[in-house]
Amino acid sequence: MASYSVAVLSLCVVLNVLFSVIIVLLNKFIYLHFGFPNVTMSCLHLVFTTIGVCTCHRLNVFNRRCLPIARPLLILSLSFCGFVTLTNLSLEYNTVGTYQLAKTLTSPLVIAIQAKYYAKRFSSKLLSTLVPIIVGVCLNTYADVKFSLLGTVYALVAVMITSVYQVMVSDVQQKMQVNSLQLLYYQAPLSATVLVPVIVVTEPLFGERGLLSVWSYEALIMVGVSGLVAFGVNLTIFWLIGNTSPLTYNVIGHSKFCLTLLGGFILFRENVTLLQSLGILLTILGVVSYTVVNLQEGSQNLQYSEERRKKDRKHISLSIE
Repeated sequence: MASYSVAVLSLCVVLNVLFSVIIVLLNKFIYLHFGFPNVTMSCLHLVFTTIGVCTCHRLNVFNRRCLPIARPLLILSLSFCGFVTLTNLSLEYNTVGTYQLAKTLTSPLVIAIQAKYYAKRFSSKLLSTLVPIIVGVCLNTYADVKFSLLGTVYALVAVMITSVYQVMVSDVQQKMQVNSLQLLYYQAPLSATVLVPVIVVTEPLFGERGLLSVWSYEALIMVGVSGLVAFGVNLTIFWLIGNTSPLTYNVIGHSKFCLTLLGGFILFRENVTLLQSLGILLTILGVVSYTVVNLQEGSQNLQYSEERRKKDRKHISLSIE
């Protein structure tokens, strides 16, 4: 891990928080005020990310690895498409609060996938922290005055695809020995290409809300800024993961979560009932508890592994003597 000044680290943290909050609120604004087609905007985000990652490669931010366009990479790119598009559809059809809380269900589902298909075991203490998350999301959805059945379906499917994607991306990175940007270098253009025929089939090209219809300069500028911010989120996340501790990264995540909720309430005047407030508080409590327990257990496992390695080295040394 490289050593950076406090100023550089602080700047990157601030940028990541700003980009992450702005992308959600800006996309919601675009859907509400311009009705820009969703899949098209998801595709444009991937195009901007592709251009941005290629620029980073040119500037030697990372070294490109030659990867075969094999089945794992194709499946990962397809799941990336679903992850980006369905998350945006969830945002379009739900309030910012419901959208944000639904995303927290990713943690329980990732645990379920890892337990079922990777035979990974989790402590009862960690599993107990998932209860307030699930209950909180259910309470918020039940009490949401702007409840949308279609939005709920999009949110749940988005959570499922996102969970599968997170498990897969970790697996592929380990097997191919690549970092996030090296993988994104291939993933983003493949995913953008996949979405092109989906746009042709599912969205109008002409007429109202058609891609090739006449859009105002304001709408086009907003969509362009959204694409740039989407790349900014990806780049700063990559940098933070590589240059900060897990605790720092998770604290940043909680800040983004709370600020996005607050931004949705203020900017879009999202009314919150008492039951919804209880659901939000329960979810935040669960997310923070999950992070604390996860970090504690990770630290204990690391300490145990280190002690085990020292014992093994001592045993080998005695055997040689």
